Amino acid sequence: MRPLVVTLLAVLAACASPAPLEKGGKGGLVSVRVDEQALAEAYAPRRLALLVGISRFKDPQWRNLRYAAKDAEDLATALRDPTRGHFDRVRVLTRPEETTRSSILAALRQLEQEATRPDDVVVVYFSAHGTLARNEQGELKRYLVTTDASYRNIAGTALSMDALKAGFDGLPSRRRLMVLATCHSGSGKSLLPRELAAELEGIKSGFYARPIEESSRASMVFAACDWGETAREDESLRNDIYTHFLIDGLTGAADRNVDGAVTATEAHDYARRHTYAFTEGRQRPSAEIVEVGADPVVLSGRIDRMGRPELYSYNPRLDGFTLKVDGEERTELPGGAAVPPGRRTVELTKGDAVLMRQVVDITTGERLPLERLLSGAFPRRSLAVLGGMFSFVDARSRNELLPPSPELAVVLRLEDQPMENLGLVVDASGSQGRRLLSLVPGAPVPFHYTTLSLGASVPYMWRRGQLTLYAGPRVAALYLRRSFETEAFTGAQEYFTVSPGVVGGVVWRMGERLELMSQMQLTLTYVVVDGQGQAVGFSGGWAGVGYRF
Repeated sequence: MRPLVVTLLAVLAACASPAPLEKGGKGGLVSVRVDEQALAEAYAPRRLALLVGISRFKDPQWRNLRYAAKDAEDLATALRDPTRGHFDRVRVLTRPEETTRSSILAALRQLEQEATRPDDVVVVYFSAHGTLARNEQGELKRYLVTTDASYRNIAGTALSMDALKAGFDGLPSRRRLMVLATCHSGSGKSLLPRELAAELEGIKSGFYARPIEESSRASMVFAACDWGETAREDESLRNDIYTHFLIDGLTGAADRNVDGAVTATEAHDYARRHTYAFTEGRQRPSAEIVEVGADPVVLSGRIDRMGRPELYSYNPRLDGFTLKVDGEERTELPGGAAVPPGRRTVELTKGDAVLMRQVVDITTGERLPLERLLSGAFPRRSLAVLGGMFSFVDARSRNELLPPSPELAVVLRLEDQPMENLGLVVDASGSQGRRLLSLVPGAPVPFHYTTLSLGASVPYMWRRGQLTLYAGPRVAALYLRRSFETEAFTGAQEYFTVSPGVVGGVVWRMGERLELMSQMQLTLTYVVVDGQGQAVGFSGGWAGVGYRF
């Protein structure tokens, strides 16, 4: 700030100085000499870090950690090193008075006031215990155990991950990284209250399912282990395992594209692979990344040359897939790999299944997200021909209007329309035949029927690998015609209605073009038949084959 203040004072002083005016003039211009280097330094993006290591706790129920404070100090050394991180300001909090909940939140607020530019690089790091507890609403939440956290009142004294994430997302910088060297599994760098641990033991699913959390645009959150796993310290490394390899990668070992710098994703991928190998697969570091642009967060070194091309993905939809280039396995996703420039055959596989195979031209310095290849590799439109059943929901309508009947349907599905993860689904169905009405008293009454239905919906779509699930609101129009030829009555009845409802579907992609599809829908409406009005629901279920185009 000081060079900028000096420059502004010089400009103000010059503007306030008297200057000769031309006769009849109302003002004049004063030339000011500005130090271009000082001005550039004043506007240069800053590199700021807040590192927290909590090894000691006031409540004896929390066991002390051996290396949490050392983790923060060791990472600070790497970030301050002018040959590695060359950060402008690194603040380390390890003392008890610095690592209370209020002190940490205050440090985040101060960081928000300092990192005021969108292109500032900001790193926030925590090495501590993690735990789980229920908040006032009874919801199970994650917490960071601060120095003053009480074992008997976790929700009221520990630092919730929601509050921590809110403080992180409030930073003006759009080039920011948060690293959580902690866990919530009940072992390692975690401790759970006995009653909660007993409760979780009875849960067959959910606790070990990775939660879906939104990360703000251009921010990254790295975790030392996946949800439900244990983050470990190691005596031989004298560090948290993930932190040790993260720091090791900043020496340049993680620079996979050889451009002279280690970016956040390169450092994480390096630490993730080595942590996984060191723990023999028991600890899998994870990442939440919405966008990694052409200007990523540089943690170490400087980009001094064009790097090798990179292919990458951190999308949870692609977790577990293997990236192959020219038939050679490069990495298991999430992650990235550097490849030689030129024309390459890129594949995404899982077991024997091939999700994508595409030939691409990739140039030096290019960073290509695999999602972009997927969007171009697989058409987002599908036309399916289905067969199934149509039926009214209530027994009275089935007996007096129309019994369950077979029908044929055509479904057009447009994915990612009108926006990503939404779809536009239009379906048309029809049926024609002869049925019997079960009227009491009296014998069954034969009749001919014709049904036509047209529906439109905008469901939300969940996609993972070859499987797509969708569900959402639907509006449908139904036309029903019945014709009778009996002694008591000869003629036709018909009605038409437009009503709201819901739709759900399952799609299994068999290849690049063909897919198996099933769809069900339910609609509620009010109809008048034989002079009587009634609320009825009608539903349909179909299954068939679709073609992507």
